[in-house]
Amino acid sequence: MIIGTAGHIDHGKTTLVKALTGVDCDRLKEEKARGITVDLGYAYTPTLGFIDVPGHEKLIHNMLAGATGIDFALLVIAADDGPMPQTREHLEIAELLGITRGAVALTKIDAASADRQQQAKAEITELLAGTALAGVPIFPVAATTGQGIAELRTHLENAAMAAQGRPASGGFRLAIDRCFTLSGAGTVVTGTAFAGTVRVGDQLRLSPADKPVRVRSLRAQDAPAEAGSAGQRIALALAGIEKADVARGMWLLAPPLHAPARRFDARVRVLSGQPALKHWTPVHLHLGAEDVPARLALLDTDEIPPGGSAWAQLTLEREIGALAGDRFILRDAGARHTIGGGQVLDIFPPHRKKRSPERLAMLAALADPDPAVALQLAAEQQPAGVDVTHYALNRNLARADLADLCQRLQFKVIGDTAFDPARWAALESKLLAALAAEHERAPDLTGVERDRLRRLTLPTLSRPAFDALLAAPLADGRIAQTNAWLHLPEHRVQLAAADRDLWQTLKPLLDAQPYNPPRVRDIAKATGLAEDTVRALFKRIARHGDAWPVAHDHYFTAATVADLARRVAALNQRDGYARAAPLRDEIGGGRKVAIHILEFFDRIGYTRRVRDTHVLRGNPEQFGT
Repeated sequence: MIIGTAGHIDHGKTTLVKALTGVDCDRLKEEKARGITVDLGYAYTPTLGFIDVPGHEKLIHNMLAGATGIDFALLVIAADDGPMPQTREHLEIAELLGITRGAVALTKIDAASADRQQQAKAEITELLAGTALAGVPIFPVAATTGQGIAELRTHLENAAMAAQGRPASGGFRLAIDRCFTLSGAGTVVTGTAFAGTVRVGDQLRLSPADKPVRVRSLRAQDAPAEAGSAGQRIALALAGIEKADVARGMWLLAPPLHAPARRFDARVRVLSGQPALKHWTPVHLHLGAEDVPARLALLDTDEIPPGGSAWAQLTLEREIGALAGDRFILRDAGARHTIGGGQVLDIFPPHRKKRSPERLAMLAALADPDPAVALQLAAEQQPAGVDVTHYALNRNLARADLADLCQRLQFKVIGDTAFDPARWAALESKLLAALAAEHERAPDLTGVERDRLRRLTLPTLSRPAFDALLAAPLADGRIAQTNAWLHLPEHRVQLAAADRDLWQTLKPLLDAQPYNPPRVRDIAKATGLAEDTVRALFKRIARHGDAWPVAHDHYFTAATVADLARRVAALNQRDGYARAAPLRDEIGGGRKVAIHILEFFDRIGYTRRVRDTHVLRGNPEQFGT
């Protein structure tokens, strides 16, 4: 259990931690000389970890760097002074960070009379009333003499035994609050693990700098270990990085979690003693060990009144690491006063319609701790399906947990996209209706090509999802396929007898050289037919689906195009793309013809040109067999 001290300057936080652990957290020369804590200090027992934070109002930014990683607040209040301004601010920060477990150490009782101690206890009770720490025990202690220390230590150890640790599921996340170099270890970073587990030898990512690192060794709770997990203080010796590349506020992450955020949506609360917070107010945001200037855009109101809360989007001056569920603190633009805080909900906020009723409903669902609530609503709101990869990344869900969640919701999952069952059924109905409408619009056409039917059904539907949607009606006969054309079984278009007979005469000329058939003028010359007659016939044949115009006046049979589509798909599977030279080597002939074939596939959307390569977009099944 990680315990954070909180309280006013010179109320004895560091002395108390030393009495509890035997460790002096003041490690800097300035701290020794001035007798006050300037930066974060750390101390450990076999069961407890302490983060000793500065109490001076000018050092709140250092206090916040440690506060976001604690599980238990130890509020330190001197008996002779009682609660002071920083006591109240530290208490407010603990509340904003969602810390609900704690205790009070009433220090310096050896310097206060019994009456003054009773008065201080009354002041503390009044201070805590109505807060998450109301009713926590108060332990009178004198750290210099040891009075009351044993009782406080026992309480903390019992609290640690009863504590439910942070879940170790999800990818590893550690908020870096210190970096230094040790002889024999190299670059060392320390911080609190927010999620997941790390082991010696793991490959991690320094974020948002996006630098790969390897864990050479680690210490968890200040003891050598092979692994560390969520909720622990961990020090990691890293290979592949220099101290100069690391700064407080960065994160060490499992590589898939590297997703630096410049904007995120959140629920924001304003402290009751602060002025109303208006739209587009400049603020200072503290999250993890990072602090960064930001702007606050309100989504459902013009201002947040004192003690109120609202949905908001924060736009940051620079990228930071953040995920849904992270707590943050807001201070004024000059970083002088704590004004509020909140919880991250979505690091992938939409650019449009961010204030729509649907979006506000989604934010309410994202605020629910059960990940199924928002995922279900997203699937209901999005006909083209939910990108579950982004959803899982936003909430740091392990792949197995995501699969269980989709199974619980009975989703149809295609690749990284999940569909609500009712939405999926509605899409299938829309597919059949679109096909029927197209037959009515163009009764002389054999059918509709696959990608056009996808756009008629739902333009935003991905090709893999459409292929899966089409699979069931094709399998059970509700949709038929003739070459590359899809149609209802009862829709049949016959070639005129004269066209059919002439096609049967000319088709062998195309079959004789399937990958470089003669052009219209060459066929006309070879058969004695008028060039216009051949051209008009081939246009009608192409509308019927038995041939494709691969280039101007250059028609390939449907069977040949289907074969070429499979060859291009095989090249993509082998090389990651198709190029003219390898295709030419497969089919023979000149490079110019191979270029025409690939450009044809680009034109109809089967492939996409990327410089001099052609990347597969479609499915060879769309051309028939």
